Amino acid sequence: MANNEQMNLLKQGTQAWNAWRAEQTEATVDLSGGALRGLDLEGADLSGADLRRADLRGANLSGAKLMGARLEGANLFKVIIEGADLNEADLRGVQFLQCPQLESAHNWQSAYRDEDLACGAAIPSR
Repeated sequence: MANNEQMNLLKQGTQAWNAWRAEQTEATVDLSGGALRGLDLEGADLSGADLRRADLRGANLSGAKLMGARLEGANLFKVIIEGADLNEADLRGVQFLQCPQLESAHNWQSAYRDEDLACGAAIPSR
């Protein structure tokens, strides 16, 4: 279940969120199941975050740092992930993500994903 304090901070915007992340380098980020629909999270540092089953419909994750993030079961309908860093992110079971969206991100080939998101690249084993 999402941490309410973290959810509220994230909703204040990327600048406030990234400042907090820079200070709290050891903090565990739990946004699992969170209602993040339509948020502008461009450039947000969500590396290592637990975003399992999060509602990210229509969110802007352009340039976001999603390295090692757990997105299993997240709703990514109309999400914008152009330029996001997906290095070793877990995308297994995500909903509504298509190859053209995925391929607009950086390091997508290293993300753990289902066969329907192979997009012509090998899927890393975990």
